[in-house]
Amino acid sequence: MPTYDLYKLLKEELKNGSSDLVTRPSGQVIRERIEKDIATEKDGGVIVLDFSKIGVIDYSCADEIIAKLISRLLSGEYGDRYVLLRGLTENQKENIEVALERKDIAIMAEMKDGREVLLGNLNNYLKETLNFVLKKGKVTAKDLSETLKLEANTSGTRLLNLHKKRIVKRTEVIKDGGRIWVYERL
Repeated sequence: MPTYDLYKLLKEELKNGSSDLVTRPSGQVIRERIEKDIATEKDGGVIVLDFSKIGVIDYSCADEIIAKLISRLLSGEYGDRYVLLRGLTENQKENIEVALERKDIAIMAEMKDGREVLLGNLNNYLKETLNFVLKKGKVTAKDLSETLKLEANTSGTRLLNLHKKRIVKRTEVIKDGGRIWVYERL
């Protein structure tokens, strides 16, 4: 999994000696650097944005880096890629979450203490489905349908929607002469 150390990018791009991600213009510089680098990553890959050495990220910078990045990811600008945030503090989480909620989007993150959390907005039925995927690691629509007692098309649609939101990864597997989709945690 390629990991982008935001502290390192901050030092390389802004050269200001700070460990804080603040202001929209600073966020734009960092996002543009990330976008340039993402273009070189392989399709299907999970890109990790590491916040572990970052101090503060304010709302405007969170909106410029994370919310815009995720919006563009969802629109297909970066191909078949996924983004995961890592090493977040509670304060960083709050500012990023506000930026995501205002755009009605979501992303998976790992907190500094190792907890996996969902940031942003997601319907309750998709949260239920996501929790199932997180618990199992890898699932098919049939697994979800049988466990949650859902119609096959409902479970398939839920998983597809999580994939379209880039919150779970999807791979095609050939099984018993046919193809099935397997959905897995990032």
